[in-house]
Amino acid sequence: MKRRDFVSVFSASLGATMLWSCRKDIIEPVAERADYLLAKPGAVTTRYPLKVPATVAANGQVLNCKTAITDIGGGKLSNVWTYDGDYPARTLIASNGTNVDISMTNHLPEETITHWHGMIVDHMNDGGPMLHVPTGGSYHYNFTVRQRAALNWYHPHPHLLTGKQVNLGMAGAFIIRDGEEASLNLPAGEFEIPLILRDATLDRNGNLTYKPTSGGFNGQIPMVNGTRSPYLEVKRAVYRFRILNGANSRIFGVALGNNAAMKLIGNDGGLLATMTEQTRMDIAPAERLDLLVDFRNLDNGSKLMLRDLRSGWDLLEFRVTGTEQLSYTFPSPNLSSIVPLSNPVRERNFSFDGMTKINGKEFDMYRVDWEVPFGETELWRFRTNGNAPHPVHIHGNSFQVISRTGGRGRLYPWEAGWKDTVLLEDGETVEVLIRFDSEVNYMPGMDNLYLMHCHKLEHEDMGMMANFRIVQTSY
Repeated sequence: MKRRDFVSVFSASLGATMLWSCRKDIIEPVAERADYLLAKPGAVTTRYPLKVPATVAANGQVLNCKTAITDIGGGKLSNVWTYDGDYPARTLIASNGTNVDISMTNHLPEETITHWHGMIVDHMNDGGPMLHVPTGGSYHYNFTVRQRAALNWYHPHPHLLTGKQVNLGMAGAFIIRDGEEASLNLPAGEFEIPLILRDATLDRNGNLTYKPTSGGFNGQIPMVNGTRSPYLEVKRAVYRFRILNGANSRIFGVALGNNAAMKLIGNDGGLLATMTEQTRMDIAPAERLDLLVDFRNLDNGSKLMLRDLRSGWDLLEFRVTGTEQLSYTFPSPNLSSIVPLSNPVRERNFSFDGMTKINGKEFDMYRVDWEVPFGETELWRFRTNGNAPHPVHIHGNSFQVISRTGGRGRLYPWEAGWKDTVLLEDGETVEVLIRFDSEVNYMPGMDNLYLMHCHKLEHEDMGMMANFRIVQTSY
């Protein structure tokens, strides 16, 4: 698919739908079937059991990219695009230091490739658009996990088609374990649950439908783990919720309906240095939160809502069951030792222009826009030239956010530690420190190529993406 054809599709879409401003997280016009609409906060609505994806070892998996039909709640069936027919995809698990061998076969009617978002892997295992696989083709991944415990995820990354394929259902969690995390005695088993937040639009027949605009896709209803209007039965216990914003474009303002504090213990890059209590956290597409929520003081039969304060949506209803309070001792507030990056040897400036360009250039798959010396700390400065928000994502390694000026003018607790995606709003300048020093970042004789792009998937597909290469020596 050529870019001019993609733009034509967008132009046709704009003629049929209202163009929304990128800065407004608002609900689009009402759906054509009222039974698919979420009731206003406080109203009575029928709720359906939350789907919790199966958890499987990452090593040895065979992923079949295929279309399927799935129940999105209450027996309402929808056509979806999936990995192995699962919506959402299975949660993959691997430990730091272990080998992962995965095969992917494309049974979709168009090209695809799978990207391991947040994983520190070499170019050939990163799953960027240069590695796209045609219909009927396959791709083989083999890498060793070389990073701390974290919630990462996997999703398609073909050029011009990423937004469509993710929106139609292709996404799953990828959890990494390590000894540091295991020593904290965090909630596990049935008390550790991934929550993939997204929005969706359904057609007259109840099928997921992708209607993008150049400003980004804003769906008409929320979904959690591929379930509309979900509820989850919880015991009077402490739970660990691993939250991923898997939406194409929407920012979520996550909060509990009773305004109770949640304990924030981690984000994109794993554990934070210190546990803090938060009543609201705003996360952009691709960002993650690691939260502990205490239900022990709620009565049997009581209900509590997880809400999105930006849209006013009720996301997930917790239904407390059981009379017994399950004991739990929270870990020390000091969770992890994170060594700060410092003393950058050079600075780079990046302007995110409109909805299609970085530093005035649209993405060219075969153009390398800059080179980064291996093992050297750099300061990267992101500015927006309008049409934000832009969730900036960097492949190949995590970074540390050190400042935000203009706009909101501050950093937030969930932006501490290690990140791979950071939100850039209008009028803001965000600075990060980054160092590509993993043994996989520079491999002699390999094309050590990575991507930086806006993770508003419509902006990415329209060209707000750039290649950079890791090189051995400094300038």
